[in-house]
Amino acid sequence: MQPMLDDRSRNLLKTLIERYIVEGQPVGSRALSKFSGLDLSPATIRNVMADLEEMGLVASPHTSAGRIPTPRGYRLFVDSLLTVQPLQPNQTTMMEGQLQADAPHRVMGHAAQLLSSLSSFAGVVVTPKRGGVFRHLEFLRLGERRLLLIVVSPEGDVHNRILQTDQDYTPPELMEAGNYLNAHYAGLDFDAVRHRIKTELSELREDISGLMRLAVETGEDILKSPDDEVLVSGERRLLDVSDLSENMSRLRRLFDLFEQKASLARLLDASTQGQGVQIFIGGESSLVPIEELSVVAAPYEIDGRVVGTLGVIGPTRMAYERVIPIVDITSKLLSTVLSQSTQSHHP
Repeated sequence: MQPMLDDRSRNLLKTLIERYIVEGQPVGSRALSKFSGLDLSPATIRNVMADLEEMGLVASPHTSAGRIPTPRGYRLFVDSLLTVQPLQPNQTTMMEGQLQADAPHRVMGHAAQLLSSLSSFAGVVVTPKRGGVFRHLEFLRLGERRLLLIVVSPEGDVHNRILQTDQDYTPPELMEAGNYLNAHYAGLDFDAVRHRIKTELSELREDISGLMRLAVETGEDILKSPDDEVLVSGERRLLDVSDLSENMSRLRRLFDLFEQKASLARLLDASTQGQGVQIFIGGESSLVPIEELSVVAAPYEIDGRVVGTLGVIGPTRMAYERVIPIVDITSKLLSTVLSQSTQSHHP
């Protein structure tokens, strides 16, 4: 539950967090008086700060008279005090220029680089889970009892595999087998296709159904990937962030996080449960292993179906009002480009 604050307290908390994000130093009552635009006595400001501290929204480091936000303070700020700054039209145009139709994997790599260069932190893209679903499949005869199986994934990736068969197939037979599989099973995963083929292929000639079984076994093998792949760009930029780099054990934990791609994927995947941009703040989200770290993440889609997540990993003290629209627009652009690339591969 968020604490209830009056307008004066909200204004002072917002001012404190904005100043702290910019300067990285504890914020004292003189700065609050100056930047909040409120005509308040230092005593009044100190009283409000004491209340905010009691609520766990700010803390006072021992060495200073000023205060800094806590994870709980940041959470209140991003949920209800933040004014997001829309990107400039020229920035959006530049982003569109960088994310052009290309092989899906390359587009996702470009998206990670774009997130990093625009935010100055680390950009991360969790690639789609490949569950062995095919969009289109065809056979080409290469020679006697040698075929090329071509499988197009829902993301538009094209995979080829040479098959050795027990018998020779004519091009019309290969076309018949491919057409049957595409007409009846495209969009299903190979596991489901295998179960259905057992019961449904009795109407087809035995030799053709044998070929289909071989295609299904091989296609599943081609498209299944063991892990989510996580593309990371710019993690070294976090070395320039003093909040993260001045403490060696924190730095080690940070680089462990990037080493263990699985925990990174879990962290970003948590955001696919929600709509749009979500923010995970270290110290309040058990998913984020370092208190000084925040993740701004959003899901992306192919043809309206959420297939993966992307985001920016940076210090808790980041300019959220800038990073949120960067993540938001990158997820929309990536969704558009990937959806276009699958449509262009659609037979």
